[in-house]
Amino acid sequence: MDKEVNRGFAKKAGVAGALLLGGFGLAGCDVAAPEALANILDMGWPDPVTPEGTQMYNFWVWTWLAAWIIGITMWGLFIMAIVRWNRKARAKQGAGEFPKQLQYNVPLELVLTVVPIVIVMVLFFFTVQAQTRTTALDKDPKVTVDVTGYQWNWKFGYAEVDGELTADGRDYDGLDTERQALAEDTKFDPEDMHNANPIHGTSMGDLSYLNFNQIETIGSTEEVPVLVLPTDTPIEFRLASGDVNHAFWVPEFLFKRDVYAHPENNQQQRAFQIERIEEEGAFVGRCAEMCGTYHAMMNFEVRAVTPEKFERYIQFRRDNPGAANSEALRSIGEEPYATSTRPFVSDRTGTRDGNNTVDPNANV
Repeated sequence: MDKEVNRGFAKKAGVAGALLLGGFGLAGCDVAAPEALANILDMGWPDPVTPEGTQMYNFWVWTWLAAWIIGITMWGLFIMAIVRWNRKARAKQGAGEFPKQLQYNVPLELVLTVVPIVIVMVLFFFTVQAQTRTTALDKDPKVTVDVTGYQWNWKFGYAEVDGELTADGRDYDGLDTERQALAEDTKFDPEDMHNANPIHGTSMGDLSYLNFNQIETIGSTEEVPVLVLPTDTPIEFRLASGDVNHAFWVPEFLFKRDVYAHPENNQQQRAFQIERIEEEGAFVGRCAEMCGTYHAMMNFEVRAVTPEKFERYIQFRRDNPGAANSEALRSIGEEPYATSTRPFVSDRTGTRDGNNTVDPNANV
């Protein structure tokens, strides 16, 4: 009798061990899933264009595969129990009304307790692994971009560019000292002002936390801002809002980051980095935080170009500070205006009736 019990427990332990190893294997987020499988299980996720996005994509697909395997197994056990041990089936077998009761089977209960805990621990481990890689600030960025969201558009400024990406081979510091000094002056109200400095000693109109650069691209009602970035280059984004909460989201990055006013005071790390953009092209960007009337039209575009084109772009912007961003794009052989935001209209003057889309098949 003891041998039978031990043999049964060994089988259960073996099944638990197989589930454990399978869970580790399936949740291995650095391993790409077969393409056909990924197309079914990615639930419509965009194809990633950064290593961080690829890791999250793989983790998402393997997690769904593990969930489906566990779900199908459990559904199978439920159906088997319903078919095998219902009253009619037991009557045909000449058995009693109730099957053998196993509520005091300690080994089985231990397995049913331990296996879910192991599954949760495995998922937690790989979740933290993907999150840590995505939020890591150790990627040695060659380009640093200041991103400022405001109702209802975006301002992009180049804060730093490594010498490898400049025409003269020297690092570029894009800080606009004059405008930054003006922003610093807004931090405190005059002492004789009525109800001065009501927020922890600083002014309600404090803009000192924003960054101002010599080369900036500013969106308008008529024009979607295009942020030009080099491929195969580590990039840092520094986020801040000029008013309410916004969110910086490029779907192909598979990563959304909230954009706050006074980010440090709101306990937010404003910076995040990507190892590189792996493909050239135009990628739509959105505000993913409901921020007011024209939130749906708060679009931008990331234009990923080769490092050589980016070098020429930066040089054009430096040599022609008064030129529009569209001219700089045209100078490097790129489309001068956003190409990825259709079918969404950016013009807010004629959309009060709620009709903010156009026919994507219509001639532009």
